[in-house]
Amino acid sequence: MSDNKNCCEKFKTAIGGQALIEGIMMRGPENDAVVVRTKEGLTVEVKPRKIRKKGSFATWPLIRGCVNFFDSQVVGVKALMRSADLSPEFSEEGEPSKLDKWLEKKLGNEKFQSFLIGTAVFMGLGLSILLFFLLPMLASSLLDGVIRNILLLNLVEGAVRIAIFVAYIFLVSRMEEMKRVFSYHGAEHKTIRCYEAGQPLTVENVKQFTRLHPRCGTSFLLVVMVLSILIFSVASSALLAVIPGLAGLRLDSPIVYKLIMVAFKLALLPVVVSIAYEINRWVGRHDNAFTKILTFPGMWFQNFTTNEPDDSMIEVGIAALTAVLPSEEGADRW
Repeated sequence: MSDNKNCCEKFKTAIGGQALIEGIMMRGPENDAVVVRTKEGLTVEVKPRKIRKKGSFATWPLIRGCVNFFDSQVVGVKALMRSADLSPEFSEEGEPSKLDKWLEKKLGNEKFQSFLIGTAVFMGLGLSILLFFLLPMLASSLLDGVIRNILLLNLVEGAVRIAIFVAYIFLVSRMEEMKRVFSYHGAEHKTIRCYEAGQPLTVENVKQFTRLHPRCGTSFLLVVMVLSILIFSVASSALLAVIPGLAGLRLDSPIVYKLIMVAFKLALLPVVVSIAYEINRWVGRHDNAFTKILTFPGMWFQNFTTNEPDDSMIEVGIAALTAVLPSEEGADRW
């Protein structure tokens, strides 16, 4: 079957997912579902979502982006840990370590799980900030004495950031243990494509669709990277204009200046994430020449983060999406 059937979308759904270890998580308007292929077959676990009241602080534009991003990280880590528990490969690894047993005894099972999830989210976000933001800042700061123009320096920093991001994704995509995860990612996309085309969710139907999807998290991350170049450049120039003394500090106390700029850019990260979320949300609701141009880089990048799934993976995608369909038809549509 071809992988080019991507132009027959009848509606757009707010349902989205995430690839897991031998499984897929789907998030619908009412429920979240984790589906994992175990030795016994498909294990389907469905939990109701916490629905925020319309008009609440967490639903405000430019606020909801950070709230939803953090929430998705927590839910994603929980689902990933659950898939590891269910996956045959991981369930045979043996007894928990002495440290795990000690922590579970001291904290209790529920608090222990919360501790693990919180630690995983913190480490994941920390590593992302270190790798994709602090490291490019450090690299560009080495040129601070050579490049005096703050705008040009920020552009160099942005170029380094995108280069690191692209290299990271490419290297991860070459790892053998990640190839199956990326195949499940492809199954998730193909299943949603089939559903949005209004076709019955069968393996044969799903196989016809492309594994690339414009509303993918990969596209969101790429928007964050590109947007950070613009926002950091404009905001840094504005900061120097508002506080002229910083320019002198740049020459007299370069280390202090660099620390101030690092702190300033880190404080801007929630702004970058929030604006990127609103852009992705707007692009996801519209389909025209302009949005196609905006989504093209992210779509192309998914060639690295998705692989073609086999039939068994597509079955997981179908089960996951079916499990989160809303009770009222059309309630998931944008």
